[in-house]
Amino acid sequence: MNVILIVCGAILACSALLLVVRISLGPTMLDRIVGLDALVAVVICGLALEAAVHQHTTTLPILVVLSLLGFVGAVSVARFSPGSDDVEEERP
Repeated sequence: MNVILIVCGAILACSALLLVVRISLGPTMLDRIVGLDALVAVVICGLALEAAVHQHTTTLPILVVLSLLGFVGAVSVARFSPGSDDVEEERP
């Protein structure tokens, strides 16, 4: 059991490090937003892993709030980013 936890923690830490690099080096704003959204997902996975290890549900509200913030943030950026509007495609 401890080996599995160490492997899961190492994978999450490695992915978080790679996502921070992606956020800092991203050539466009959309690349940075996608990296930030994925980083929020990694944080959610880390909190879920911690809750599973300690067998408590006190982090459940935090998980719900983070998932809602990640979803709303990604949708709002996708909606209001330049070139993402369908109305622009209809112009001659």
